[in-house]
Amino acid sequence: MASKGWFNLETAGNAIPETQFFEGDSAFSALGLTRTQRLYGFAGCFAVGFLLSILGSVMLFIGSLTTFALLYALGTVVSLISTGFLIGFFKQIKLMFKPVRIIATILFLASIALIFVGAFVLDSGILCIIFVIIEYLAFLWYTLSYIPYARTAVLRIFGMA
Repeated sequence: MASKGWFNLETAGNAIPETQFFEGDSAFSALGLTRTQRLYGFAGCFAVGFLLSILGSVMLFIGSLTTFALLYALGTVVSLISTGFLIGFFKQIKLMFKPVRIIATILFLASIALIFVGAFVLDSGILCIIFVIIEYLAFLWYTLSYIPYARTAVLRIFGMA
């Protein structure tokens, strides 16, 4: 039985145009997933990643740095993978390493590695929190690069432009 409402994107026909997020190069287009299935995959993956990150953060405040690092990093990676359902993995990697966002991407990925260093090598919860903050800021700057003039607006707000 076909579902009705806005969740059923397949019956919407031409009402929902094919956008850049649903081009044929998605990693899952070869599997024959519909737009609706890919959106559900994205939402599910993102939710699982968010939940793992939250559980990891709880473990940080409990004092289990090892569990924190594992859960938090896994949550971050699963959330990042979720966009593969929308645009495909290869396209995502190409976009991540464009000149406009390469610094933010490198800082984001390095901060994930530094969380492991803070947890396993240095055994410091304070450093882990600092690296998480750096990760969030790098991800925010990375995300703003997709919105026209967003970085300029943020810099103006903080009096840096």
